[in-house]
Amino acid sequence: MLQSIKYCFVLFLLLVVGSCKKSEYSMGDLTAPTEVTINTKIAGQDAANPNGDGSGNVEITLTGKNALSYNIDYDAADGISMVFLEKAKTTRKYTKIGLNTYRITVVAYGPGGTATTVTKDIQVQSNFTPDATIVTNLTGTGSKTWKVDKDLAAHFGVGPWSATSVTPEWYAAAPNEKAGCCNCMYSASFTFTKTATGYTITTTTPEGAFTKTGALAGGLPGIPASGSEGCYPYSGGTSSFSFVPAGSGIATGTTKTAIQLGGNNTFIGYGAVQKEYEIISINATTMYLRVQGTETGNAWYLRLKTT
Repeated sequence: MLQSIKYCFVLFLLLVVGSCKKSEYSMGDLTAPTEVTINTKIAGQDAANPNGDGSGNVEITLTGKNALSYNIDYDAADGISMVFLEKAKTTRKYTKIGLNTYRITVVAYGPGGTATTVTKDIQVQSNFTPDATIVTNLTGTGSKTWKVDKDLAAHFGVGPWSATSVTPEWYAAAPNEKAGCCNCMYSASFTFTKTATGYTITTTTPEGAFTKTGALAGGLPGIPASGSEGCYPYSGGTSSFSFVPAGSGIATGTTKTAIQLGGNNTFIGYGAVQKEYEIISINATTMYLRVQGTETGNAWYLRLKTT
C-alpha cells in the first residue's frame, strides 16, 4: 500500500513539473514596410498640360509591401499635419492659384508599429476666377469693413472638420456670449479692399486678438507661447488675400469659394485657425465663413456683418 502511494506521488510530481514548462510565444516578422510608393495622377495632365488642367485635382494612390495602414500630409509647406487614410487611395484639390510645388509626406505602418516614411514633390496648376457677385459683396465698390455679428445666435461655433458636416454641432455661441471675457472679438474689424493688382485685408484690433496661444495661434506675431484662449495684445496688420476654390470637399450648401489670406499677420474673427476661409454664404450685408482650426479635426464657423 505504501509502495503504491509512493509511486502515485512520484507520478504526480512529474505531471506538475511537466505542466510548469515555460510557454514560448512569437511576434512574427517585424519588418517595416518596403517599396512604399506615392503614385499621383493630376487631372487633365498631358503633353500640352504637364501640370494639369487647372482644376487642382490630384488622385493619390499608395502602395507598399508589408504596409497595413497609412497616414498622409498633403503639403509640408503648411506644416506636417498627418491624417489617417482609411483606404490607400484619395483625391486632393490643391487650391493655391498658379503653378505651385507641394510635398506629399506618407508614413506607412507595418506589423508591431514599424513604420516607413516617404515623400514626393508634385507641381500642380490651379486656375480660378471667382463669381463677380461674391467679389462685389465682399469688397463693395472698392473697400468694405466687416465685424463678427455678435447679436446672432451661433455667430461663433465649432464642429468636426468633415466634408459631411457643415454646422457647428459641437458648440455654438449665444448672442453676445463673449462680451464678458473676450470683447476683443466683437470690437475687431476686417476691411477687404480690391486694388488695381489684387486684394488686401486689414485686420484692426483695438482690444487685441481673440485667439489661443503658442503654436495654436495661427502664426500671429507677438502672441504668448502659453495661456488660455482669450484676448491678447496685437496691433493688427495688412496682407494680401486671394479667392481660391474651397478645399473642404463640401458638395452642397456652399459657394465653393474661399478667401486665402497671405502671410501670418492677419486673421478673420478668430486667431486659432488656418488661412483658408470657405465662404458658405454671402450677400451685401452678411457673410458666413467656415475655416479649419489649428487644432486637428476642428471646423470653426463665423458669422459677420458689414459696419
